[in-house]
Amino acid sequence: MKIKPLFLAGLVALGGAATVQAADAVYSVNVVGYASVDVPEGFSMIANPLDAGDNSLANVMPSPPQFTTVYKFDTIQGAFSGISFFNNGSWSNGALTLAPGEGGFIAANEAFTVTFSGEVLQGELSNPLSAGFSIVSSQVPQAGSLSSLGYTPAQFDTVYKYDNAISNYTITFYNNGSWNNGEPSLAIGEAFFLAKQNAGSWDRTFTTSTDE
Repeated sequence: MKIKPLFLAGLVALGGAATVQAADAVYSVNVVGYASVDVPEGFSMIANPLDAGDNSLANVMPSPPQFTTVYKFDTIQGAFSGISFFNNGSWSNGALTLAPGEGGFIAANEAFTVTFSGEVLQGELSNPLSAGFSIVSSQVPQAGSLSSLGYTPAQFDTVYKYDNAISNYTITFYNNGSWNNGEPSLAIGEAFFLAKQNAGSWDRTFTTSTDE
């Protein structure tokens, strides 16, 4: 399968409130770039599409507006934990991670843009998926339908996407080979709630090379 270079040629399919721009025009085994994701006022769901090595919030989102809060979902406890950014210039728990494939809710008192930077994950990628509810995202900076992002649904998988404009979820489930409300699509840097009857994984092969 041919996939055109993402950052080097600036050919990532852009979607939603996200943009990706080229930082270098030299081909490299390790592709590094950045993704600017617009965060609206209020609640939305967010993901980090690039591997920064240190994917702690303190590193990937070092200076959001005062009182910005990120909520991650604990699949074992079935509950949220939240951390906030305070006027002393630090997170209440900056060690909390937002790595590619993870996701969470973000609550902002004002709209702002967060710029993620790091390496595009390539090769044989696998993102474990828990039974029950979890918050997940694509591991690469690509927009599109779930199938185009390499996701293979299982019977009764249910996707909950949070819509900031209506302060509610749009919900669709997979049954007998199709999605009841149309196949979900993701923007770059967008996470979603996933409910699964059984544990699984989101596996795909991804490369920025134009070679077969």
